[in-house]
Amino acid sequence: MAIVRWGSNPDEISDFDRLRQEVNRLFNVFSPGMEPFASRVYPALNLSDDGNNFYVRAELPGVNAQNLDISVAEGKLLLRGERKIEPEEQKAGYHRRERESGFFRRTIALPVRVDAGKVSASMKNGVLTVTLPRAEEAKPRKITVKTT
Repeated sequence: MAIVRWGSNPDEISDFDRLRQEVNRLFNVFSPGMEPFASRVYPALNLSDDGNNFYVRAELPGVNAQNLDISVAEGKLLLRGERKIEPEEQKAGYHRRERESGFFRRTIALPVRVDAGKVSASMKNGVLTVTLPRAEEAKPRKITVKTT
């Protein structure tokens, strides 16, 4: 009986790699032109913090500010809206279509409580910026140590 060391030949493809390639091939049959398991979360966003405020910056190209609904409740930020594609684009024959239209909804859990009455939002060049001030009780406080 010959003993072959596992993974000894880097030119050989493992059974797991072969299985992964087959699964990827099957997914490409059903969704050509797209990466398998690609994230389709819309809108893409960043959540940052400067100690006093949280900032949510979401990419919303082609979304009209009038078609947005932004709310804060129960420690979550909810972004809802609609992106509309022009009617003449909908009639075209596509070779590749990655831009979607329709309604979207995204809920972001906030790390700490925010002051919902002071939340503001602005939109510039297709980027929505939501500023969420921390609630006073959620802001870090410096504790002084008393000595006797």
